[in-house]
Amino acid sequence: MTNNQNLVIDTTKTALVVIDLQKGIVGRKTAPYPSNIVVKNAAVLADAFRKKNVPIFLVRVTPSPDKKDALRPIADVTMPTQAQATDWVEIVPEMGPKEGDFVITKHQWGAFYGTELDLQLRRRGIMTIVLCGISTNIGVESTARFAYEYGYHQIFAEDAMSAMSAEEHANSVMKIFPRIGQVRKTNEIIAALK
Repeated sequence: MTNNQNLVIDTTKTALVVIDLQKGIVGRKTAPYPSNIVVKNAAVLADAFRKKNVPIFLVRVTPSPDKKDALRPIADVTMPTQAQATDWVEIVPEMGPKEGDFVITKHQWGAFYGTELDLQLRRRGIMTIVLCGISTNIGVESTARFAYEYGYHQIFAEDAMSAMSAEEHANSVMKIFPRIGQVRKTNEIIAALK
């Protein structure tokens, strides 16, 4: 990734938002990074952010118990369905949650729609969010589009996210995210924490 802007992160106004790193999602095949690499890099980010007392928001997705909130669009390509194990919604242990972390439960693709994420960020004076997780072009991108419209500055941890295909990941990272934020690697983000 080539970028011409130096990255400086004001830790007093920043939060890490981790999308769907839960047992039912990380078991899927992802590209260009396998999910274990995504989890590893996200965990490294989370540890660095916790050391700087930066809020961590761990987002997970699950339908309501009666599944009435599940979207059923008329679409050319439908999302794959799978039986959900009882621990499907649990955040992977590498991510926590740890003391002080926030867990946000969403019922759709994006982490803002129908949740308290925006409220909790604003109450803490957060102006910048660092985003990572699975899937780059679904949960992460949906969250990013809302965040852009809400006026948040965004930093995307490119190697701490992945999609169902390398092409889907690349489209978000190369075509969408640079228009609404800054795309960086995990080590660049950690180095920029001030």
